[in-house]
Amino acid sequence: MDRPRAAVFDLDGTLVDNMRYHGDAWLALARRLGASATREDFERRWSGKKADEIFGFLLGRRPSAEETARLEDEKERAYRAAYRPLVAPTPGLLPFLDRLQAAGIRLAVATAAPRENREMVLSALGLASRFEVVAGPEGAGIRGKPAPDIYLLASHALDLPPASCLAFEDAVNGVLSARAAGLEAVGVLTSASEAELSEAGARFLVRDFTALPAELERLLFG
Repeated sequence: MDRPRAAVFDLDGTLVDNMRYHGDAWLALARRLGASATREDFERRWSGKKADEIFGFLLGRRPSAEETARLEDEKERAYRAAYRPLVAPTPGLLPFLDRLQAAGIRLAVATAAPRENREMVLSALGLASRFEVVAGPEGAGIRGKPAPDIYLLASHALDLPPASCLAFEDAVNGVLSARAAGLEAVGVLTSASEAELSEAGARFLVRDFTALPAELERLLFG
């Protein structure tokens, strides 16, 4: 691929290594609802999906808008209460963002996380003003990952073709979403395995942002 003009980051599991806190909150809600679900369901199989899509799996039916809002609020309040005191960037993230911006590569976020969660994380990391675009799941017809909608929304907001953007993703559904939208993807190994992310279509793999594969380093920085 040509040198990317923008780097588009997933949030949960990518900017921050927080999926276990989401898993804890989802499991507590599932137990209260008497639903059968595992941590792997929430942290891997359903990662990147919108909350109303996950509730469909849990309840075995499509919940009403009112029920969705109530359940989502319960789950997200529990997650934020647990993770807010612990928010920390994935190792190497902040210097990596500095390097990208110095190289003239634009920055964006593409996430299914609700607005309150996005604002909590970006504010705690001091990144609220660093990303030119923060694309979320709001809006009629916007589907969660692995549908391409959120990545298409981000590239459209950047006024760039998807092929000129590079996605950073920790989840299989996220890599599938980016690839379906036409972005190449970097798999961040906080949640899924190398084999899973590679099979989903990740071109590059990184443990975190402290060191990059030589090919990715050349692609981004020459």
